[in-house]
Amino acid sequence: METEKEIVIDIKGLYKSFGNNHVLKGVDLQVARGENVVVLGRSGTGKSVLIKIICGLLTQDEGSVIVLGEDVKNLSYKKLEELRLKVGFSFQLSALYDSMTVKENIAFPLKRNFKHLSKKEVNDRVDAVLNSVSLLKTKDQYPAELSGGQKKRIGIARTLVLRPEIMLYDEPTAGLDPISSIEINSLIHNIKEEFSVSSIIITHDLVCAKTTGDRLVMMFDGVVQKEGTFEEVFDSDDERIKSFYEYNFT
Repeated sequence: METEKEIVIDIKGLYKSFGNNHVLKGVDLQVARGENVVVLGRSGTGKSVLIKIICGLLTQDEGSVIVLGEDVKNLSYKKLEELRLKVGFSFQLSALYDSMTVKENIAFPLKRNFKHLSKKEVNDRVDAVLNSVSLLKTKDQYPAELSGGQKKRIGIARTLVLRPEIMLYDEPTAGLDPISSIEINSLIHNIKEEFSVSSIIITHDLVCAKTTGDRLVMMFDGVVQKEGTFEEVFDSDDERIKSFYEYNFT
């Protein structure tokens, strides 16, 4: 008998509105430990709002969000900060500090959150994650000297250096050329294997979805309409799902 997998993100009945704009209208979503879940949907369907609620950057109007056993909405500021160390957020724009080298960018969250680490321990962890994203040679460069794909990989490395249990990726391939996109997709897959993280990947890039996702969740009009493997989701007569596929591949 298959062992029941631990649920690391458990979302039930999630609602979120901004004034009269009802973005999430009853979202249910679970992520198991070690699983990559891709959330698909057109712009404005609430995908980014969803992951901001997961890490406590936004608060839901109704419903529950349990992350690693913690009810996010009811956490104190201190407890929320502790949880965020376990939940890595890879922003659409890599959010690197231009005045810092790559090494300094990656070391910054370590020094801020783990003050007990020695200089050698910090350097070793920086080198390890740079090696994981195949950019060890860039550590003395500044962000302005990097390509868009390199910046994205450095942004991911800066999140990984804290050794999170969960990764949240917001449009990881947005604005990248096809080769850089392939590299990011491969990296997301490798991170799951190497670091044993569970992930939610927000995207409208179906190549990214097919490459990185163990399970796909398709959102329309603020609710989950369909979920399953890539083939299961797109084996559909729903015109919205068919047009989403055709927009990407025709």
